[in-house]
Amino acid sequence: MSENAQKAYELFKAVEGKEEATGDWFEVTQDIVNQFADVTLDHQFIHVDPERAKQTPFGGPIAHGFLTLSMLTHLGASANPENVDKARFEGMMMGVNYGFEKVRFISPVPVGSRIRVHKLLSKVELKGNAVQQTQTMTVEVEGSDKPALVADWLTRAVYA
Repeated sequence: MSENAQKAYELFKAVEGKEEATGDWFEVTQDIVNQFADVTLDHQFIHVDPERAKQTPFGGPIAHGFLTLSMLTHLGASANPENVDKARFEGMMMGVNYGFEKVRFISPVPVGSRIRVHKLLSKVELKGNAVQQTQTMTVEVEGSDKPALVADWLTRAVYA
């Protein structure tokens, strides 16, 4: 195990269980939904046909759940706190996406709405020369009482 990994682990462990930050608002447009539909070949009408989608209980088109999930990278990057202890990253060679423990699509994201993420560092583990973090990511829809998505996202920071 590297000395850098051990130091980083202790620094991450000190903030385990605390909400780290809230990200910036991001508007989910029909153009973004259409582009995602094209890339994933998922052209279900509730996403790409606004007129037909008006006739559903959603009252209009909604974003794909997987689009919302894939936006965590962008939404999470906007939620990097300015006051984070930079020493956590000393000696870090790279960070990797390790997967998800749990993902739930709680409520739809209407096209035209704005979303943002709340990041909670829920678990920290030392894995050899890496620090594995589980961050509970909650995607909020502006004006909604329920989140759109809650996911436990695992990442690993690998140290020299």
